[in-house]
Amino acid sequence: MATRVLDSWALLAFFEDEPAAEEVETLLTRADAGRDKLLLCVVNWGEVYYNIMKKISAETAEQKALEISGLSIEIIPVDSKNLDLTRQAAIYKATKRMSYSDCFAAALAKIRKAQLVTGDSEFKQVEDEIRIKWLS
Repeated sequence: MATRVLDSWALLAFFEDEPAAEEVETLLTRADAGRDKLLLCVVNWGEVYYNIMKKISAETAEQKALEISGLSIEIIPVDSKNLDLTRQAAIYKATKRMSYSDCFAAALAKIRKAQLVTGDSEFKQVEDEIRIKWLS
């Protein structure tokens, strides 16, 4: 079973029915069948929420939040039990030119030895440290 970390880019592509949506749907189907494990950092969950709220509406953001809760995605919290996650995100933020939320997705992939799923070119800076499934 492969473990993959979804970046907000992947979920937004799925919700906005962009070209990468089909690949994300395949990953969600594999997770539903128990063939893959999908993770999403709560920080990236928040990024999905605010992007949808900003572009569309608060009501749509709430609807998508409900949809996410029904998907086979484990939401990983940022709390005192996950200081290694926060530390790695902080290291990325201090040493790379990446948004803080992207640093959390990369950090989660690194710590869990998982493949990051994204189409965001900002992650090219860490592709020597983590495995990336590039969506287009």
